[in-house]
Amino acid sequence: MEFTLAGLTSSAELQTLLFGIFALIYATALAGNFLLIFTICTCRKLHTPMYFLLINLSLVNVFSISVTTPKLLQTLWTHRNTISFYGCIAQMYLFIWCLGTELFLLSFMAFDRYAAICHPLQYTVIMKKEVCVGIASGVWAAGMVNSAIYTGLTLKLSFCYSNINHFFCDVPPVLKLSCSDTSQNEIMVFVADVIFGICSCGLTLTSYCFILRAILRIRSTEGKKKAFSTCSSHLIVVSFFFSSVIYTYIRPSSDYSLNKDKFVSLLYSVVTPVVNPLIYSLRNKDVKEALKTITGRGRLLWRPQI
Repeated sequence: MEFTLAGLTSSAELQTLLFGIFALIYATALAGNFLLIFTICTCRKLHTPMYFLLINLSLVNVFSISVTTPKLLQTLWTHRNTISFYGCIAQMYLFIWCLGTELFLLSFMAFDRYAAICHPLQYTVIMKKEVCVGIASGVWAAGMVNSAIYTGLTLKLSFCYSNINHFFCDVPPVLKLSCSDTSQNEIMVFVADVIFGICSCGLTLTSYCFILRAILRIRSTEGKKKAFSTCSSHLIVVSFFFSSVIYTYIRPSSDYSLNKDKFVSLLYSVVTPVVNPLIYSLRNKDVKEALKTITGRGRLLWRPQI
């Protein structure tokens, strides 16, 4: 009825240090993403399709880091590494839901940049409000279906071992504990991963191929720089996130090295939710201006009246 999480280290001194580090990371991720959401919602200039999708990305980041990090913090602080069977299944379901949703969100954000750069005159028609709401609803639903496949197949298994060589319940380490035949699980999971990978990576790569072609056709250096700056932040996030997720999930189970994989998984489960709002804030002129406006209003509000 319980699993035991190996965590990141067995050293008590390191666990105390890691608790402080991950508590700071978690607080920074929540503050950064909620600040970005608040900034976009309060600034009329940012009420565009790109920033609507960015709000959804920030919500996914808050959701995903809240699925794994609080349990990690509890483990590091109390030194109790157990998690109930259904708690493990719930954590797996919610986390995979976040991963699938984020993959498709990043892909459609690439499509949004393609529409803005390659078809600027038709942009408001292509990315109208109904389309944006449909995209957001669709990616959340697709992530949910993908997660249901993972967890549904996992619930059919019998488990003979209880020690999970990870700091949260992820699919590869949980499958390693089963004494049932997991070939069907691995095939179905691999098929789902390839479908998600081909769809998301294909849409992203196709969008950026057209974007690159459009940028190269621009004659002025200033025009090329301006066009590239509109998608550079997203390109950094996509490269960082896709590489770590594909490395972990879309490969044969025989190639898994759980000791290595749990540190790679820190990139997309903990680091990405912190990095995303920083990248989009520091590299985006409109967001920086909106933040300055909000900060200025806050100073005026708190200025003592004489």
